[in-house]
Amino acid sequence: MSKKYCGALLGLTVLTLIISIPCQAQERPIQLSLVTPIQLFPEDNSIKGVRINLIYGRNVSITGLDWGLVNHTTTGKSKGVQFGFVGLSDSDFLGWQDNSVNVTRGKFEGFQSGIFNHAKDMSGVQLGLVNCAQIMNGLQIGLVNIIRQEGAFPVFPIVNWSF
Repeated sequence: MSKKYCGALLGLTVLTLIISIPCQAQERPIQLSLVTPIQLFPEDNSIKGVRINLIYGRNVSITGLDWGLVNHTTTGKSKGVQFGFVGLSDSDFLGWQDNSVNVTRGKFEGFQSGIFNHAKDMSGVQLGLVNCAQIMNGLQIGLVNIIRQEGAFPVFPIVNWSF
C-alpha cells in the first residue's frame, strides 16, 4: 500500500472512532451540518468541540467553536466562539458572537460584534451598527444603541451604557 492510501485510511479510522465514541448526555465532539436535519448528529445533541454549519445547523448547545452560515442553538447554555452570517441562541451564551446578525434570547455574557446585535439580558460589550438589549450591564458602541430597561439612555447614537 502507498503512504498516501495508508494516511487516508488512518485518518478515516480516527474520524470514525471519534464520531462513534459514546458521550454522556448526548454530547458529541464534532458536528457537520448541511441543513438540519441533514447533519452528523440529531439536533437534540449538544456539541462539545467543533460545529461546522455549511448552510444551517441546529443543536441544543455548543461548547467550543461554532462556524457556519446560520448557527442555531436551542435550550442549553452555549460557551465559546461563534462565527458566521447569523447566530441564533434561544437560551444563554457565554463568549464571543461574531456574526452579521446576532440574536440571544437568554442571558449573554461576553462580546457581540456584527451589523445587528440583540440580547435579552446582556453583560459585556456590543459592537455593531445597531445594538439592542432588554437589560444591559455593559457598553454598546454603534450607530444606534438601544437599552430598553435602566440604560443611561433608551436610545443613543455612538455609545450607550448601563452599569
